[in-house]
Amino acid sequence: MSKVRVHNFAVSLDGFATGEGQTLETPFGHASMRLMQWALGTRTFRGMQGAEGGSGGVDEAMASRWQTGIGAEIMGRNKFGPQRGPWQDEDWKGWWGEDPPFHTPVFVLTHHLRPDLTMQGGTSFHFLDASPAEALEVAREAAGGLDVRIGGGPSTVRDFLAADLIDELHLALVPIVLGRGVRLWDGLEGLEERFDIEAVSTPSGVTHLTLTRST
Repeated sequence: MSKVRVHNFAVSLDGFATGEGQTLETPFGHASMRLMQWALGTRTFRGMQGAEGGSGGVDEAMASRWQTGIGAEIMGRNKFGPQRGPWQDEDWKGWWGEDPPFHTPVFVLTHHLRPDLTMQGGTSFHFLDASPAEALEVAREAAGGLDVRIGGGPSTVRDFLAADLIDELHLALVPIVLGRGVRLWDGLEGLEERFDIEAVSTPSGVTHLTLTRST
């Protein structure tokens, strides 16, 4: 069976994976881009922006794995955009422009449905009101035997972890303290018992944790 994976998911030292006060201009709220600073200069992330060059090393090696073998993504509504409640603007097509970097079907979990979006480069957005298990069944069918990526945000990743549906989780533990926002770990006591855990540190102070489901 295909695997369920999380990649490049950044968490602060105090466990927050996004800050407070998300807006159109600040997708990570008051955290700004501090959680993702480790990745922005890598070849992988520069390539996603259409730029050449970029750093190598451990950060690039970890960042580059996010697309390999992925056939579909599941994300929460607030990774797709900052709106809450009923959609006020169905012209909104996500943070990524007309050619998003996913190049697969993407399933957005929301209680407020809207029509599908077909974008350039093979990305399509589909809006589901579904439990983690139900959404995964739909995404696996769309993935055609490839793996399914859980793209975030923290509430969505936490829900899939709580349902024991994640096989591999890559976390970038970033040496900042946010103090407020949305935490990843709440309600997941003893989670480490399900996984084999490897850690790699980098000169930037980021520690990459890879949690792989124990066999």
